[in-house]
Amino acid sequence: MTAATAIQQPAPLKAEGRSPFVRLHELLADIEPGKPAINLSVGEPQHPIPPFVGPVIAAHLNDFGRYPANKGTDGFRKAAAGWLNQRYQLARPVNPESEVIVLNGTREGLFLGAIAANRYVTGRAGTPAILIPNPFYAAYSAGAAAAGCEPVYLPTTRETGFLPDLDAIDEALLKRTVAFFIASPSNPQGAVADEAYLARLVAMARRYGFLIFADECYCEIYLNGRAPHGMLAVSQPDFANVVVFHSLSKRSNLPGLRVGFAAGDRHFLSRYIELRNIAAPQVPVPAQEVAIAAYADETHVEKNRELYVAKFDLADQIIGNRYGYKRPAGGFFLWLDVSRHGGDEAATVKLWREGGLRVIPGHYLARDGADGRNPGMGYIRVALVQDKEVTADALHRIVEVLG
Repeated sequence: MTAATAIQQPAPLKAEGRSPFVRLHELLADIEPGKPAINLSVGEPQHPIPPFVGPVIAAHLNDFGRYPANKGTDGFRKAAAGWLNQRYQLARPVNPESEVIVLNGTREGLFLGAIAANRYVTGRAGTPAILIPNPFYAAYSAGAAAAGCEPVYLPTTRETGFLPDLDAIDEALLKRTVAFFIASPSNPQGAVADEAYLARLVAMARRYGFLIFADECYCEIYLNGRAPHGMLAVSQPDFANVVVFHSLSKRSNLPGLRVGFAAGDRHFLSRYIELRNIAAPQVPVPAQEVAIAAYADETHVEKNRELYVAKFDLADQIIGNRYGYKRPAGGFFLWLDVSRHGGDEAATVKLWREGGLRVIPGHYLARDGADGRNPGMGYIRVALVQDKEVTADALHRIVEVLG
């Protein structure tokens, strides 16, 4: 190969464009843990899977031998729509034929959603933008980049209630917005948007012509006895400009099943499924059958929620008022301010070296804003996904190591 035809090596990715978990691995790779390791970095539920999973898969083994419809089986879409109707007490039922599609978990759905949104939303006044809460789930920014849109990061800090400040978004930006990602409960802070906030966001989307992508994956893990409001409930009767994303990963402790769904605006979903038909694999029928059983059963969800509530009760007792801790409304993360303990990377290293605890530096989960500040700087994210005994041990180690 001549010099003229040689393939040039791409420039290395900037740190903020890489997986936070790869960065964490590199940070800790050469350090031995000071105690038996406890992984609190990944939001992977460690609670037992529901007992019906195995029998349902066994009963449908032969269905692995065929290609399912990309939008999902009739049974799955009816189950998802029925659950939405019951969970959010919708005045107008979701139409399972036109307003629900199955996903390989919400990561794939959120990523492809950004690409589909840029094709669907037209007439933008300037460079198309996708608005992203900051810190955020990495699929949001990856989708914006793949869609060729400008990602605009909206700081979510203690001062904003850990949700984007809608008053701080100028009209020029709204006029070029394609999609607005919002998570409630939020990841990592566990903030829950009230009904008025959600309704205001829907009104903004309809006024300026953009889509809302509501990531509601943590909606069943609430810690104060009050179920979070849903975006569909405030966008009735036609769900225009709104798409919600749900998954069984957190609700049913099935992160490896890779089953979720998108529901809402039927006009957008009809275009979205066209993209999925050529760009995304189908979800196996046995997995969809497990989902049907999961959405028909609330007992395992209630027991699961009780386990998380018990672990946050431990955090209340053991962490107390240290590190700016305040019990969140939802989700399963602690968002701890360690700025007085050397900062988030230093605290992460110290917790691993001295305590065997693997957590993630907060600024790995965020981006520098327009003001040059990273709203995750000085925080660590701690995933309370282990069982109660291991969680208690881990919380005591945090206090022991950081003081």
